[in-house]
Amino acid sequence: MQQVWRVWRVLVSSVVTIALAMATTVVVGIVVAQPAQAAGGFSMTDRFAREVSRPGDRDTSAYNIDHVFELQHRLKRARLFDLRPTGLYGPVTRAAVRAFQRRVGVRQTGVANHATWSKLVARTNRNFAGARSRCAKPGWHACYDRRHHQVTLWKHGRLWNSWLVRGGASNHKTRRGVHPVYWRDKDHVSSLYGSPMPYSQFFDGGQALHGSGLMVNPWEGHSHGCVNLYIEDARQLWRLTANKRLVVHVYGAWD
Repeated sequence: MQQVWRVWRVLVSSVVTIALAMATTVVVGIVVAQPAQAAGGFSMTDRFAREVSRPGDRDTSAYNIDHVFELQHRLKRARLFDLRPTGLYGPVTRAAVRAFQRRVGVRQTGVANHATWSKLVARTNRNFAGARSRCAKPGWHACYDRRHHQVTLWKHGRLWNSWLVRGGASNHKTRRGVHPVYWRDKDHVSSLYGSPMPYSQFFDGGQALHGSGLMVNPWEGHSHGCVNLYIEDARQLWRLTANKRLVVHVYGAWD
């Protein structure tokens, strides 16, 4: 009888050990999965992605951009902001953001969060039909509309993002045409002007899409022919397309 009891205790002990091991495996599996869930949150490569802009933010230089000028220009396109864009996120801008949030069914906080930006960027593209007719094709395409200071990025026929930009001056116009990007340089410096051109993607001779160390308001000043983006936006475009074949379409009246 004692021998049977010993066997029974060994069996019970083995079952408990196996059960504990299985439970530990499940717990470890849950713990390991948590970073993946966190990593699955907001990303700047998401569709229509922007960082959050808040009341009190201000675009003070090309190296300190909170996208307030862009926010105000897009709210003007939505007919919710009547003032001249200043780059300062004040009470009028906050009220306009709240009005837009009310319009699209987003919680009315007055803060341009990810959900607000996504809906605003998607709804405030000028000449959408013109961009779609040129760039809604297989592969990756960037449509630069010179008249509207706008680059739209298309992924396999679907509008993926849009940025406000500036192009060449009247004596250095960004040339119209369709060209694939033929060379990229993340840390490029102009050999002609000595100015930094971060995240450069060259598509027509010396003309490139790149971040600008001079642009604060896309409607002020011009480049020497390149398409200037905010540095953060150029980095965003780089992360999306640096390892892709990107075709650039330049069109529209000069502005």
